[in-house]
Amino acid sequence: MIVNRREAFVGRALLVLLMLITLVPFVSLFVTALHPSGTYPLGISWPASPQWGNFAAAFQAADMGALLLSSALIVVGVVPASLLLGTMAGYAFGNLRMRGHRAVFLLFVLGLTLPFEGILTPLYFQIRDLGLLNTRWAIILPLIGLFMPFSVLWMRAHFVNVPGELSEAASVDGASTWQQFWRIQVPLATPALTSLGILLFLWTWNQFLLAIVLVDDASKRTMAGALGAFQGQYGTDIPLLCAGAVLILAPTLAVFLIFQRRFVAALLQGSVKG
Repeated sequence: MIVNRREAFVGRALLVLLMLITLVPFVSLFVTALHPSGTYPLGISWPASPQWGNFAAAFQAADMGALLLSSALIVVGVVPASLLLGTMAGYAFGNLRMRGHRAVFLLFVLGLTLPFEGILTPLYFQIRDLGLLNTRWAIILPLIGLFMPFSVLWMRAHFVNVPGELSEAASVDGASTWQQFWRIQVPLATPALTSLGILLFLWTWNQFLLAIVLVDDASKRTMAGALGAFQGQYGTDIPLLCAGAVLILAPTLAVFLIFQRRFVAALLQGSVKG
């Protein structure tokens, strides 16, 4: 019993330590954003007169309204398509077991090993030849392809654990494969779809590298990608730069906090099934 209490204490202490390590950068960013514009704050110190107007100034200086619209359009273009294609492919690999599925599935697994940096140069020339440079499609289409390996593996991990008796019973009742997929499998996959959608949203919203390489117009980038242009213009004004960074982080934090229970529930469901 003493050992169990000791282990519980050590585990909680490590969790608190990790939480502090995670929160300190965000607290430092937020506190720095409240200092007077043009100053150089040292360490984490609450200003004597918090400048809440820095957030409004950063919003106007970076034209955050246009960036919010651009990021929303990119997210709408990437996330639904990735969810649809990933779910259909995951169901095919997890339930249909078509001929040669192992070799094709191995290609998706290998796709997880490809870093963005390694394919950036050929991707640039391909997007240029398609005439899509400096458009939002230059971000949307590559992200859909780059997210496919993870999306397929994530959804396959769910479908492979669904009892085969459900499909067999539906087949006996005369349901086609398409009907089984939409009326039985997809509703059961709601937790996995929700958690995958959250991850895809976070990754798309925070996409930086593709945005700055493939799109020159900052108003057509993601908010994270536009931070590069904002930093180049206001790099000497640290509080204003931190205020802009906080505004960019706010939507992702809000989405995660709102859907964190569903996300954790999906992870726990997968661990129990696994």
